[in-house]
Amino acid sequence: MARHVIAPVGELPPGTRKFLEIDGRPIAVFNIKGEYFGLMNRCPHQGAALCEGPLIGLAQSSDPGEIEYTKLGEIIRCPWHGWEFDIRTGQSYCDPRRFRAKAYPTHVEPGAAVVKGPYVAETVTVKVESDYVVVEL
Repeated sequence: MARHVIAPVGELPPGTRKFLEIDGRPIAVFNIKGEYFGLMNRCPHQGAALCEGPLIGLAQSSDPGEIEYTKLGEIIRCPWHGWEFDIRTGQSYCDPRRFRAKAYPTHVEPGAAVVKGPYVAETVTVKVESDYVVVEL
């Protein structure tokens, strides 16, 4: 699985998303309360730019007339037909047996680990001060 450095953590604060293309694949990386998730920016229903839809919550009911909203900001709604997907897993809430958005493992690595390599700077001092968001494809 190839690793791709996306951005310093400070460029993706909680509640935001970053759109990018990796190896021809449209991807969005989300920061949900300090946790990072990568999702294919294509709805498996009819190909819309899924990750451009609104972030919502999940309405659940255990009894008639009782509605509880959970997973606030963790569900993405497709802008074309309103299909809903869990950002953490890609699970569809419209047809979970047939449809799932492609989710990519995403995590934070220390800045020094991301830039570590066989590099030697002859006259330039290199200093890494930030952590970076990394997505794995």
